[in-house]
Amino acid sequence: MLGRIKYQWKNLKKNHYIMIIGLISLFLIVGGFSFALFTINSERRGALNIVTGEIEAIIESKSFDNNHSMIIKSGESKEIEITLKNENERDAKFNFWYKVADGVNVSYDSTKDEPMGEEGEVIENNGVKIYRLKIANNTDNDEVITFGSNGGLYNKKLDFPIGKKIVEGIIPIVSTEDNMIKVVWDESNSNWVKASDDNWYDYDFGKWANAVTVTTASRSKYQSAASGTAISMSDIETMWVYIPRYSYTIGSEDGDAYYGKKGVYLSNAPTLALPGEIDVKFIKKSEKELGSAKYKVAEKRNGWRTPDGFTFGDEELSGVWVGKFETSSSSPFANWGGGNTTTLDAMIKPNVASWRLIQVAILGEVARNMSRSGNRYGFNSNKVDSHAMKNSEWALASYLSQSKYGKLGNRAYSGENKEIYQNKSNGYITGCSYGSPSDSSSDYGCQYTYEKSPAGTGASTTGTIYGVYDMSGGSWEYVMGNYAPEGEKYSGGNVTQHSSYTGLLGDGNTYTGHAWLDNKYYDFYGSDNLLTACNGKPCLTHALNETAGWYMSSAEMVLANYPWLYRGGSCSSGIKGSPFSFYQIHGGIYGVVSFRIVLTIN
Repeated sequence: MLGRIKYQWKNLKKNHYIMIIGLISLFLIVGGFSFALFTINSERRGALNIVTGEIEAIIESKSFDNNHSMIIKSGESKEIEITLKNENERDAKFNFWYKVADGVNVSYDSTKDEPMGEEGEVIENNGVKIYRLKIANNTDNDEVITFGSNGGLYNKKLDFPIGKKIVEGIIPIVSTEDNMIKVVWDESNSNWVKASDDNWYDYDFGKWANAVTVTTASRSKYQSAASGTAISMSDIETMWVYIPRYSYTIGSEDGDAYYGKKGVYLSNAPTLALPGEIDVKFIKKSEKELGSAKYKVAEKRNGWRTPDGFTFGDEELSGVWVGKFETSSSSPFANWGGGNTTTLDAMIKPNVASWRLIQVAILGEVARNMSRSGNRYGFNSNKVDSHAMKNSEWALASYLSQSKYGKLGNRAYSGENKEIYQNKSNGYITGCSYGSPSDSSSDYGCQYTYEKSPAGTGASTTGTIYGVYDMSGGSWEYVMGNYAPEGEKYSGGNVTQHSSYTGLLGDGNTYTGHAWLDNKYYDFYGSDNLLTACNGKPCLTHALNETAGWYMSSAEMVLANYPWLYRGGSCSSGIKGSPFSFYQIHGGIYGVVSFRIVLTIN
């Protein structure tokens, strides 16, 4: 219901003001309208508009009961369609919300529609907006979820209802290259099979997207095979896990220490030894947030930030493919799993020795060779870029593991078992698990292989077979993170321990060797101080100062004598090893240091 009065201000006298105010008061008392807004009419100068009425949204869905609610069962995932109608007599602004317990995730298909933000969006008179939402209940209980909308005038900012949630996430869209085979794990037969598009991945339940490449001889067979076809491990050459683009923010329960939020996944307040949940929301390629990456849990979530790892040179990425295991070589029985050479090809598989005793410049070439022209994997060199993992890309996997989408959010694990289990294989065998978090035990070996659930799968970033392995223990892993104060790149510590790149040495000399790759293949740090390493500021999004010491892991920044970062710990690192562990190193050959490869797809 709307009421409107227009009154000319020309030659207005004092008693006229009194009469108008009285009429307005009487009109509002008698009419009982929900609100009143005074605006200046743009069509008649000096005219006074009084707009009153009630703005109401009509929400409909065949999934709802009479209270705009529905029950979502424990472990259930379903897609629903919701229609929001504006049946008022004027254009109006609405926002959209839902209410449910933590642990129930709501996301939308951004290729079809996008829900409005907290401040709302204008819907025209008789206009309709349709939401296609996915609801996933990752709790142990059946939960009631209720939807609603808050309405108001189109030219007035809306307040978001207290206690309600905004739909912040999207359903990730995963891209593969033509030679990559989408796979899922067949529990009944304990092998990987070709996936269909509709059951390939579900990040809400720790089922990150997996894909493989196979031998040249078997490629056409698997490409034309039906979904459900078993893929022999002897045909697989590389295995990959997809990290979708996201923004994150790290909470503080006490307003002082930012160890993540307790949420529904921890029974006690987060500590350095057992940190809490990192808030994560998946976003579109076109979105990039630059917040503080932290917030107080007692207040509204804010500070959203998009990690640097999703920016590759001048290109923004919708996600990256990460090697599922530490890199091995095409000669699995070679000394040190490969050694300091570019004559071997990279492999990424479980149950083989990782490739070690290799300098940073050499492993950088091995990784780039994977997508160069004539490669054995079938990658199109114009579409795919393979490279040694940067430090900021390591952070992408470690942050996601500490979110509701990773092992932290996996309800099969509790307490200290939220930590990713350590690989204690002193044979440096990929995918192994000790079956428990890092500790000082010297009981080395491959106690559990990667597919054994939950003791083996507990060593992945999801606690399921679909995660990334070897990020705690196994071999240390070189990442492309280099000390470069004032733009001067450091090659290594001295003439015998260096990366083989041309550059400064920590002993004051200069080494002449391999040319550096393009700058997009490295993260450069200008200081050995975590608080000033990125252009005089802390390095947000790099899993350095933000997460230093989490799970009691090592935290030593690069400097002139040790200008390269390596991460994750080795089989003998004990409590110091974890996905948040980082340390400084020369960049030369070590028998306990391997590397990992990342793919970007245009």
